[in-house]
Amino acid sequence: MNMEEFIRPEEFIAQNAGCDETAAQEEEAPDELDVQRTVVEALAAEKAELSEQFAALGKKVAQLETEKKALGEQINVLRAEKEELRSALERVGNLLTKNTERMESSQIALIDRDVNIDDRFPGETRDHVLEIIREARDTAESEGRRRRAQLLESVLVANEPVGELKSRRAKLEKLFEENGNIINGPVLEALEKSGISHKEGENYLLASEILKRNY
Repeated sequence: MNMEEFIRPEEFIAQNAGCDETAAQEEEAPDELDVQRTVVEALAAEKAELSEQFAALGKKVAQLETEKKALGEQINVLRAEKEELRSALERVGNLLTKNTERMESSQIALIDRDVNIDDRFPGETRDHVLEIIREARDTAESEGRRRRAQLLESVLVANEPVGELKSRRAKLEKLFEENGNIINGPVLEALEKSGISHKEGENYLLASEILKRNY
């Protein structure tokens, strides 16, 4: 006996409809998983791209911070040099004012020299002459030549050195000391930048000879 014969048509239709809906859901499930997988992959790709952009931006910021720091240090150095030049200019200006206002025969103003021999740096001639006067003053004192010592001392008091000669000499001495007083590659490069020769004809000069010949 077939039991379907006792099932009313509307119940049969409802049962079949439920089966069809379940089958449809099963067929749709794989599509939803594909969509979800696609979304996840897209988000992961976007995250990776954003991470790369963030890292690149971080490197750029670090680079700019380094450049900013270096620029700040350069500005500080230039400010210090500017202040030194301002002080030197003020000292020279004061000395010129004194020399202009006073007309006594004992007043020493500017020191002239052969125009064919130019200063290699500001105040070179002045600093050399004042060093010579200082050495002569010391010699006069040691020999008991009081009047000469007094006169030379008065010149030193009225004429301050620029100080560039002493500074350059100290830098060159430090360069030689750091390299064991050997004229090697770094020393030759530094000498060349300063316009200082390390040879006399075909003969190479010692570090002490280079110092004496130039400063």
